Amino acid sequence: MAKKEAPAGKEIKVVNIVVSASLGQDIPLEKMAATLSNTEYNPEQFPGLVIRIKEPKTSALIFSSGKIVCTGARTMQMVQESIRKIIKSLEKINVKIKDFPEVKIQNIVASGSVGMDLNLNVLAMKLENTEYEPEQFPGLVYKLPDKKATFLLFSNGKVVCTGTKSEDEVHKVLDVLIENLKKIKSK
Repeated sequence: MAKKEAPAGKEIKVVNIVVSASLGQDIPLEKMAATLSNTEYNPEQFPGLVIRIKEPKTSALIFSSGKIVCTGARTMQMVQESIRKIIKSLEKINVKIKDFPEVKIQNIVASGSVGMDLNLNVLAMKLENTEYEPEQFPGLVYKLPDKKATFLLFSNGKVVCTGTKSEDEVHKVLDVLIENLKKIKSK
């Protein structure tokens, strides 16, 4: 998922993909935590074990049911590689995963620019579905409920997009955002 450059300085790139999957069997988390150095497990505080993978730099939550949530990857290739490494780690404690799990994208976070400065005060008044409290945070939150996407907009034109489930969707909602911004600028 490489950075895509489009006309007028518009750009966006995926910075984090959150996925879920099921390993299809129960996982002995205590044994994992005792054997593997790249894990954290405090069952009295949280029921999942955290495993950190150095390359690609990702983290995953593993639950005793075999459900996993992996975060930190920037591409689906990195996701697959991370899950392969988790499966390899499980082999060290004699847990054999027969089939590679089906991976479901839960959320994609992308960041980039709309290629123009933004007057957040004006946008807060003229756009629907916004939250803007500059004393609390310098960005404006703008939701596109029909697209299930949320943007953080900054006055320098930088944006963060969350809530999408594919890179294609990221680009489509960015186009919708820019279209909505241009409508306000032309008024």
